[in-house]
Parts: sequence; C-alpha cells; structure tokens
Amino acid sequence: MVEIVMDIPDDINIPEQLDVCRIDIQEPITSNTSELSYTNGKQTTNFSDLVQQTRDAYNSGKTRPIEWRIKQLKQLQHMLKETSSSIIAVLEEDLRKSKYESYIAEIDYVTQEITYVLMHIKEWAAPEKPSAGLAYTFDSVEIRKDPYGVVLIIGAWNYPIQLVLSPLIGAIAAGNCVIIKPSEVAAATSRYLCETVPKYLDTDCCHIISGGVAETTELLKQRFDYIFYTGSTAIGRIVREAANKYLTPVTLELGGKSPVYIDNTADIEIATKRILWGKCLNSGQTCIAPDYILCTPEVQNKFIDIAKKILKEFYGENSQESPDLVRIVSDKHYQRLVDLLGNGKIIVGGNVNPADKFIEPTILVNVKPTDPVMQHEIFGPILPIVNINNAYEAIEFINSRENPLVLYIFSKNKEMRDLFVNQTRSGGVCVNDTLMHFVVETLPFGGIGNSGMGAYHGKYSFDTFTHKKGCLYRTYNKLAENLAQCRYPPYSDAKMNILQQLMKKRSGIPGLKYWAYLLMFGFGVVATIGISALSKEFNYPEDH
Repeated sequence: MVEIVMDIPDDINIPEQLDVCRIDIQEPITSNTSELSYTNGKQTTNFSDLVQQTRDAYNSGKTRPIEWRIKQLKQLQHMLKETSSSIIAVLEEDLRKSKYESYIAEIDYVTQEITYVLMHIKEWAAPEKPSAGLAYTFDSVEIRKDPYGVVLIIGAWNYPIQLVLSPLIGAIAAGNCVIIKPSEVAAATSRYLCETVPKYLDTDCCHIISGGVAETTELLKQRFDYIFYTGSTAIGRIVREAANKYLTPVTLELGGKSPVYIDNTADIEIATKRILWGKCLNSGQTCIAPDYILCTPEVQNKFIDIAKKILKEFYGENSQESPDLVRIVSDKHYQRLVDLLGNGKIIVGGNVNPADKFIEPTILVNVKPTDPVMQHEIFGPILPIVNINNAYEAIEFINSRENPLVLYIFSKNKEMRDLFVNQTRSGGVCVNDTLMHFVVETLPFGGIGNSGMGAYHGKYSFDTFTHKKGCLYRTYNKLAENLAQCRYPPYSDAKMNILQQLMKKRSGIPGLKYWAYLLMFGFGVVATIGISALSKEFNYPEDH
C-alpha cells in the first residue's frame, strides 16, 4: 500500500473520482518505472535534500538574469525541434496519438508558446511604474516582478508533453527554479522527459522526477514556493491541503463537465462538425472537451442526422481502422467508459474493443440528469444529449451543477449568447466553436470552483509564477517634508484638512504632473507658514 499524503475528505469517492483523473494515483506503476525514483536520470531517495539544493541554486541568483531565462527557453525550443520524432513515438506508445495530433496539440503548441514568451519576456519582466497620488509627487513608485522561488509542477497524462512544458515555460520565464513530476500513467512520455530534459536545461535549477504515487506523496510533504497541478478535482483537493501546511500558493487546473448549448439559430452543420471535433480530439481525453449537449428535441434530431455523416467523413466506415482516432489510456479507464455506455440509448456509435482499448465515438440520447454519465467528467468519446425546452431551462440546469471549466454556446443570437455569459459561471466561454479559446495566447485559461483556481497561457503564465512586489521610494525633499508635517502630532483639524486634500483621489487631468508640482509648492507654503493662521481661524490652540 502507498501512504496517502493526508486525510481525504469524507465526501470524496476516491475510486470513482480517480477514474477520471488526468493524474491517477491509483494507476499501477508500469514496468517502465522502478520502485526507486530518478532525478535528472540519477537515483534519489531524499526529496528534502533535493528541494534544498534547488533552493540553494535559486538563492544564488542564477535564475534572475533575463539572459539565463531566455537561454533556457531557447534550449527548450531546441529540444522540441531536435527530438520531435522521439516525442511522436512516445505519444503513439502511450495514447496511439497520430503524428498530426502530436504536432498540433503538443509539439507545435508548446513551440509557439515559447516563441510568444520570448517576444515579450523583457517587457513583462520590466518593473511597472504606476501612478501615485499628489502626496507622492516628489517620490517614485514601482512594481517589481519577483519569481516565487522553487516551483513544483505536477504533470498529466492526457497531453503529457504540453501539460508539463507549458507551465514550465511560465515558471522559467518568471525566473524560478523548477521541480517537475510527469505522470507515470503516460509511462513512455515520462521516460522521454526524464531522459531528455536534463540534456537541455540547467540541471542545477530544473529537476525532473520519475516515479509514481510514492514519489508524488513525498514531494507534497516538502516546502515549495508555488505548486502547479493539472488533474482531477479529487486530487486537486489533496494538493491544496498539502500546500496549506506552508501557505504555499497553488494553481489547480482541474476539469469538470463542460456543457454545450445549441439553439435553433445555430448553423447546425458547422456546429456539429466543431462539436464532434472537440469531443473526438484525443478521444475526448481533454479537460475542455464538450461533455454533454443541452438542446431541444428538434435540434437534437438535426444534430444526430448530421453527426452520422460527419463521423464517417472524419474516421471512415470503420473508425477502429482510422489512424486518426486516439485510444483510451488504460484498461481501467476503458472499462469505466464502457460502463457508461449503458446510460440512456446509443443512437450513434457504441462499438468497443477491449484488446485495442478502442471506443467508437458515441452519442447517447434519452439521458437522465441523474444517470452516472452525467455525474462525473466523461473523459472519453461519449457525448450524451439532455433535452431542454428553452434557454432558461438550460441556464438553470448548468447553474444547478458545479462550475464547468468552459461553457460552449452555439447561437447566432447575440442577446441569447450574452444571457448565458451573464447568467452562468465558468472558467471560460467559447461561442460557436470548441477548444479554440485554449490557443488564444492573450486569454487567461483556468477554472473556477471545482474546475480549478488560477490561470495561465501567454502573459498569464508569467504572472502566475511572479510575485508583484510594490515598492515606494521616498526622497528627503524639504518641501515635501514641510508639507508632511501635517501627519505628525500634535494633531489638529487644520492638519487633518490639509492631509485629506493631499490624500484625496482625483481623476486624471492633462498635464497633471506639472500641476501637481505647483499644487505641492502651494501646499508646502501653507504647511510652513499657514498652519498657525488656520488654527486661529478654527479657534484651535496651535499645540492641539
């Protein structure tokens, strides 16, 4: 038995929840993973020492220079380019991903993310110079961008390259040292990362650990400065509780049941194609895959008719023979999905093959909200349809459940789209498409509530791993100090009036900088020679 990191809340059904984990701590360690863990290819048994060594490297200041960060990011880019054939091979071994999906969703996605960060890293890392009030006219303020320190990134099996390297990009760009734990479920990819990353990245500041549950358990006992986890809500809670011991900030990229609403104004042909593409990519083993559809019976009938045609266009008459359909990651995940096929009625698909861990893209109708397929994230190529009569019923249905990672809306009616956006809560929204919001680098990606906390991608990745430190630099300017006399005892109403004017919030005025100097001069005169007169006017003794 493996030691559990902490007590698990009573309301978590671990066996059921872990079936949909992208990091599955119940999955047996495969033959590719020994009982001993390896760090950067070297055997290790003491994670406390490893974390301390990494912290020593961080404290040396090695990661602070922008030049170091840029070099590491370029090295990561070289790794993707020079070992792309190896990446394709291990992804095929773990998930039978096609070369096309391996490139668009893993290799090229991460490569472009690095390119975008390199274009902006100097701008993002530069101190910000925010405005300040009248009282600070002679002073300066800035926001410094400090790295957190030593970061733990726990990866996932469904996109085992992207979901490790994408947060790693942000952590390095922000100047952190990093310890990476890939998912042992994608054993071949984990082995590739453990063997390859140390050949390209600074081995003092970037460590990668192989292993399974025991290693993750021990890692979570250590003190990190930030933890980034991608996986299920159940394990996300465990990670959060472990982080609470040291008040460590976390980003939790979780999942959930992302709904699709289709109304009768949608272009049903295009909508069906986009929904099925989003559902079938990686065989539905995607945290933002469309989980279920809400529509009227009339829209359902149109969707099904078109879906039959489109699935044949995608994968041919026998989808098991298609090279473009990914397989289910493990026998356990396969069996869980097969069990869900007993919910409702199969109207499209339904063929399975246990030897190949193959499940045909399947559409279910006559599904009840209480059916098992509607209780947990599906994480497979099964698409249930729940009938509603109108948009208001759909909104009520969505709001009665946990907040999804993304809400998909298919409608040409702007008022209807705005109604859903305004009346529901979700990590993100994508209108008239699926998945594509994920690749918009200027949008934050993350969940809310049970679907996660925090966000990343593009600048949001840099910000996630950055502590913004506010700094005020005051001068010894005599005029400013004379004016500041109003803050010192003995207090009086006259001093309070002056202080209130100094601290008063004002909207922007053209040329405010010069007016501020003029006003400060005026207030300074008042402060030095006028307090006595003001005190007499208000009938207060000068020493009160």
